[in-house]
Formats: sequence, C-alpha cells, structure tokens
Amino acid sequence: MRNILIIGAGRSATSLIQYLLDKSEAEELSLTIGDLSIQNAQKLAGDHPNARAIMLDIFNQPERRKAVEAADLVISMLPARFHIEVAKDCLEFGKHMVTASYVSDEMQTLDTKVKSKGLVFMNEIGLDPGIDHMSAMQVIDRIRDNGGKMLLFESFTGGLVAPESDDNLWHYKFTWNPRNVVVAGQGGAAEFIQEGTYKYIPYHRLFRRTEFLNIEGHGRFEGLANRNSLKYRSVYGLEDVLTLYRGTIRRVGFSKAWNMFVQLGMTDDSYTIPDSENLSYRDFVNLFLPYSPTDSVELKLRHNLKIDQDDLMWGKLEELDIFNAKKKIGIKNVTPAQALQKILEEKWTLKPEDKDMIIMYHKFGYELNGEKKQIDSHMVLTGEDQTHTAMAKTVGLPVAMAAIKILNKEITTPGVQRPISKEVYEPILEELKNHGITFKENFTEYLGYNPDNVQGY
Repeated sequence: MRNILIIGAGRSATSLIQYLLDKSEAEELSLTIGDLSIQNAQKLAGDHPNARAIMLDIFNQPERRKAVEAADLVISMLPARFHIEVAKDCLEFGKHMVTASYVSDEMQTLDTKVKSKGLVFMNEIGLDPGIDHMSAMQVIDRIRDNGGKMLLFESFTGGLVAPESDDNLWHYKFTWNPRNVVVAGQGGAAEFIQEGTYKYIPYHRLFRRTEFLNIEGHGRFEGLANRNSLKYRSVYGLEDVLTLYRGTIRRVGFSKAWNMFVQLGMTDDSYTIPDSENLSYRDFVNLFLPYSPTDSVELKLRHNLKIDQDDLMWGKLEELDIFNAKKKIGIKNVTPAQALQKILEEKWTLKPEDKDMIIMYHKFGYELNGEKKQIDSHMVLTGEDQTHTAMAKTVGLPVAMAAIKILNKEITTPGVQRPISKEVYEPILEELKNHGITFKENFTEYLGYNPDNVQGY
C-alpha cells in the first residue's frame, strides 16, 4: 500500500478524502489523516479500513517529521503560511508534495533542490488557484497551437450562495475561510493591464471599481480586481498581451455595500481593540464614529456614510444586527477585522441544508489569420449541503487527482510546480468532467476591454 499523509482535516478536505478513499482499493492507497483536532480527522476517516486518523501538531517538529517520513506523498491542506516547514521535511525525506495554495517566495527557493531529487511539489491546484490555471491554459495553448496571438485574458472566480439558499439582502454567505473574505484586497494595490496601459486600484477604492459580468443562464454579476494580475504574464506566457485582469465574482451590489465597512475602517487588521471582549456590537460600530452627546449611533452612521433610512444599504446593515447593545464581541484583543468577522459569521454561515455555488468565468481575446476573435468560457457548480459543498469539491478533487497521478508517474516533471502544462491539466480537466465540473464555451465577436461594463469611480 502507498501511504498518503493528509495534513489538515478542515472543510476543504471533505471531497479530497472521499475521492481518495473511493480509489484506495484500486490504487492501493492507505491514508493517514492528521489534524490538531483528532475528532476532525476521525470524522473524515470514518471506519474505512484504508484510513487512519492521528492528532498532528505541525509545530511539534519530531511528530511532524515522523509522519512525513512514513508517507510516500504528502498533501498539505494547512493555511498557506505553514506549508514551508512541511515542504522542507518532504525535501529532506524525498517525498512528493501537493498543496492548493499559491507558490510563496520561500517555496520557490526550494525549486532547484526539489528538481535535484526528482520530486514533484505541485502547488496551486485547487479551485482558484488551480482549476482557473488549468482551464485557462487549455484554451490559451489551443489558440497558440492554431497559430493565434493572445490579445486579452480576463478571469474571475466566485464562491457564492446558490439561488435556492439565498435568503439575505447581501446575497452572500461564507463558503470558505471567512477571514480571507474580510481582509481581501489588503496589502497593496490591485495591479493589472488594460489595452496596454498599466492600472492600479488602491484598497480604499477597490470595492467601487467593479466590472459587470453576464454569465449565460445565471444572470449578471460583478467582478472586482484581485491584488496582482501582472505576475500571470510570465506564468501564462502572456508577456505581450494587451489586457490581463484577474478578479473575484460577487452578486451585483455586494461590493458597494462592503465598501461601507472599508470606509469606516472595520476591515482594518493592523491593531487590536482594548477590552474588546466586553464590547457590544453597538459599541464596536460606535468606535468608528464621531462623538456626539445627543445623536444616536444609527444617526451618526447614516450621516457618516451619507445614506438614508430607506436606502437598501441601511437595510443591509440592520440585517446584520450590528446595532445590538446586548450581543458581545466576546473575544480578547481582536482587530477590527476579527470583530467584524465574528459579527458576520452569525448571519453568513451556511445552514446545514444550504447550498453554495462556484462560478468561474474566462474571457479570451485573440487574433487569428488577421481576424480578432473572442471566447467566453464559464463553469458553474452547485453544492449539495453545508458539508458537501461545491467549494470543497472544486478545491479538493484536483488536489486528490494530482496526488494519484504523481504516485502513478503520470505527472513526472520535477520541481516546484503549478498545473499549467498539458501533462497536468489535460487528464485532470478530463476527469473533473465526471464530477460535473465542466466549462461551456461561446465564440463571439471580439469586443476587447469594454469600459461600459465598469461601475463605480
């Protein structure tokens, strides 16, 4: 039996582990599922004969190294900042590694040593990054193979709530790490290129510079820029492309409403609030408003944000119960972003029967035989319930498929990798079709970048 060590038994690991267990007999796999919570690991291992759960503290170096040494391949589903220590162990013990996270600078420095040992460290093979890379490169390579020249590439992904479970004014619920949603866009301006001109959107304007997207059969959405699109020129081989823009999908109106939190300062994660555990939700809101001996928190907030009481924006705030004087933040030394996350999780956590929805959309503009053409490609997937989510499926399945193909020597190119070569994306995208993860392409007249689709200022 070949032993796969899976570190991390969180929400994104459910489909990953189920897939590997389903394949375990035919592929001769034994799974070791390690997590700081033995209960989480045991829940995913179940009573399957080819799976065992262990308590694994990655900060316990001897314990971590022992688990890695016993494996043939390691899948790290940890937060991205913790991958590097696991990677160093894999390098020392000669083990392949798979993660769904972005390649960090530290990870990239291991590339030469990983190649020298003939190992595959496959990164960025979840949903975004992951399926976005593979589906994009498949079309880009096809255009190039036919003699075309790329002019434009735009790509957007969104983790949303499915229409049948959409029951709030924000048209949003958390389908992945809530913290990542609250602090999204911070740490530098969004950078991209449009019609040959470099563009930058600073954080304080990010949520008011959005683009309308029409997804066939699913309606209109909005896309807001990711932090750095420019690095994908070299990754995708698009150094000469005129437009390159990567972003996040939300329902129309979400970004404008979220901008209220940004302008107030509630998404700040750079300082802690004294006595935060005793603050009521109402007190928390009042922290960001001017002092007044007579005006209420509600009146001050409406004045500050320049919104009326009958404005939809006001209804969205009231729906979150943020003016409640009895509910407490209840956590010591939180940042404003952490306090806001606590408030939002009460309202935006998926109910047991709720379904999530993943939408991915690509736009390819190219020139072929002197004619400009365009391909619009999209993928939509709906989850089953709170546990078996579309997010877990689209993150976990590519990871699992890559792991087996590496063990079977179907993916052999050594080094710190992304899934951008045909060796990787062709078989995985083909297999993903069996799980309902398919892309629909429409061939249209080339429109280029359309400024009429941009909203905000």
